[in-house]
Amino acid sequence: MKVANAEKQGPRPGVLLILVAVAIALITVWSREGETGPIHRLRAGVQAVTAPVSAAGEFVTRPVRGFFAWAGDLGVSRSQLEQLRQQNAQLRSRVAELEEARLENERLRGLIDLAQAREYEAVGARVIGKPANSWEGVVLINRGSDAGLKPGMPVVSAQGLLGQTIEVSPSSAKVRLITDQRSGVAAFVQRSRVEGVVRGSIEGNISLDFVSSETTVTVGDVVITSGMGGIYPKGIVIGEIAKVDTGENALYQRIEVTPASNLAGIEEVLVLVGAPEAQAPVGSTRGE
Repeated sequence: MKVANAEKQGPRPGVLLILVAVAIALITVWSREGETGPIHRLRAGVQAVTAPVSAAGEFVTRPVRGFFAWAGDLGVSRSQLEQLRQQNAQLRSRVAELEEARLENERLRGLIDLAQAREYEAVGARVIGKPANSWEGVVLINRGSDAGLKPGMPVVSAQGLLGQTIEVSPSSAKVRLITDQRSGVAAFVQRSRVEGVVRGSIEGNISLDFVSSETTVTVGDVVITSGMGGIYPKGIVIGEIAKVDTGENALYQRIEVTPASNLAGIEEVLVLVGAPEAQAPVGSTRGE
């Protein structure tokens, strides 16, 4: 049985040359004839015939192409959304840092203004420890004897009196707040000059004690240090009177005082190292 060994024949060189010659001739005629030439008219006719088919194809494929474009944009949008979320988180963190720095600058500026206005020799410090329990009004600050601190030195905020140092180490000190039950500050009412002693309590409130029932004090009156006793300089704001109860047949009035400083939220303080040294036992109920 004979199997024909057919060989594939490639394109004939003559046909290829003819096609090349025709293409060159058409290009030459196209470039030389005007817009009304036969080849231009033929092209316009073909476009006119195929235009409806192209429009139909465009209409049919438009939804498919739109879907793929939407799907591609969806992937890009998700990526961009994640980047925007990360940038937003970074910006929020930065804004929080800047706001905290602004608030700290305001507090420190208030302390500096207080020291300059009264010409106090003072040491700034930060609160690094809060009261260990609800009935002890003692905080820890980050300055001690290395900065010139000693027991019995007044401690203030920009708003008013906080307390006094009671224990000092080289790098830290304990401050007994005026709300502590063992604290006592000689004071008087600024308007009427009625004298008394501001004392703390186990509940953390302060009161103006030993004010005679025969004297007149009013809610809203400012209470300041009297300077008696040599611990606290005269004229430091302690707070204002919040409630007055004369009582019936009572020897002294019961006067509640609202502290001028937010004792629960203090962060920076001034220790008045140039104030007179204590002349009474530190932390006594009537410390001045």
